[in-house]
Amino acid sequence: MLSKESTVPAGLPKKTESLCPECLAVIEATMREENGKVVIEKSCPKHGKFKDVVWSDVKTYLRVEKWAKDGVGVKDPAIPKAKQCPFDCGLCDLHLSHTALANVDLTNRCNLKCPICFANANSAGYVYEPEFETVVDMLKLLRAQKPVPCPAVQFSGGEPTIYPRFFDIIKVARELGFAQVQAATNGIEFAKSVDFCRKASEAGLNTLYLQFDGLRPEIYERARGKNLLDVKQKVIDNYRKVPNHPSIVLVPTIVKGVNDDQVWPILEHAIKNNDVVRGVNYQPVAFTGRITTEELEKGRYTLTDLIHDVERQSVGKIKATDWYPVPAVVSVSELVSAIAGRDMVTFTNHAHCGLATYLFVKDAENILPVTRFIEVDELFTELYKLATKASNKRIQTFTKVKAYNLIKKHLKKDELPDGMNTTEFLRVLGRVFSEDTKKGLSKFSWNMMYIGAMHFMDAYNYDIERVKRCSIHYTTPDMKLIPFCAYNSGPVYRTGVEKKFSVPLAEWRKKHGEQYT
Repeated sequence: MLSKESTVPAGLPKKTESLCPECLAVIEATMREENGKVVIEKSCPKHGKFKDVVWSDVKTYLRVEKWAKDGVGVKDPAIPKAKQCPFDCGLCDLHLSHTALANVDLTNRCNLKCPICFANANSAGYVYEPEFETVVDMLKLLRAQKPVPCPAVQFSGGEPTIYPRFFDIIKVARELGFAQVQAATNGIEFAKSVDFCRKASEAGLNTLYLQFDGLRPEIYERARGKNLLDVKQKVIDNYRKVPNHPSIVLVPTIVKGVNDDQVWPILEHAIKNNDVVRGVNYQPVAFTGRITTEELEKGRYTLTDLIHDVERQSVGKIKATDWYPVPAVVSVSELVSAIAGRDMVTFTNHAHCGLATYLFVKDAENILPVTRFIEVDELFTELYKLATKASNKRIQTFTKVKAYNLIKKHLKKDELPDGMNTTEFLRVLGRVFSEDTKKGLSKFSWNMMYIGAMHFMDAYNYDIERVKRCSIHYTTPDMKLIPFCAYNSGPVYRTGVEKKFSVPLAEWRKKHGEQYT
């Protein structure tokens, strides 16, 4: 077993540790209920009191805590005697999750200048772009991780598609054994030509994480500096022409007052293009700079704001109760590990990091969340008990049969979507528990549409317990692994890493010209 009951106490109020938004000192914080919301309160001896809304719906906050699980971290951590999270990253021995998805920044150069971006060479004054051989070493580090080699890598930036050896590094990642190779992109290069899409696909790209902020041109003009709506659609259209094309996941950064009215239209657009688009992954905006209390209160948009907006805008097609936290699927991961006889990736993220569900899609007018025809709570609880019993055994066939029977037991046969019978659904879902888990999960996703949301933290809502359980890690040229919310906010490791392994912007332009800086 790669998980255990979480040490984070359930219920409210509760104590945790956070950061002062001004000096970034570690300070005590309290999570408590206020007017139906969950707020974090903290006080710095030097800079006074701070308060922020963490989740806007206390009922959902408390509902998802039952799924909290702690992982076992990594063997032989780079920092074996860490004193304080998040200042001793590497990963350290305080960390409780292995890497489920690694981000590898290929460059901080970009062919856009978005005001809400983490990375921008032009404003930074330097270019960060690791050599090809260095990136290969970073990938090898991930695949050597124990107890579970990292299964998925996402190339990011800046804009990863302008990296000089973009196709080569995708190919190397597949050769090293990554089951999932992704690119987080604005889509400009993919929109230019079908040939570029084809080359990325042939190199081994599995998934395109396509920045997609809405269906109104002015949203892009405000958030990205230019109208990119036609570019986004062109990427989708181009990939329709590529055989065995990667799946596309739309990734909207949601900013309150800018595009929060678009959460359902974006998903509806994904559904209408579900021959190519396989999911939507919402990201409520994080505040990376200093802002006033008034600006914070006005602009904060939480995960529960999102799921209630989806419910309202979809007129109840997807309800807030259809969403579950990431560690809810730990039972599936543990059971697959027991059946396969080896450790597999286990998503022991903090229960309040993200929410997700799957939809069965017949067409744009007929969608049904999988939670409507499966008794999710009962099924996952019993699967975890089965995984616990099976973890020290090797009777794989017997365990598979039991898992299959549990699914059958908790399947609401009368609620199945039109056009899907019990046998067909069980056959698809049963593949998840096969040893060929990649094929099984791929088939499951192919028949379903994934929708998820991950709210990355900033210094105002920072919860160190979340950082300790992060499974999305950045890999750096000095062969360290840094949790996402430590890398981009809090102590901001990104700045230090990029400066250490960069060249001055003027020097870069002298050698390469001014393109994409």
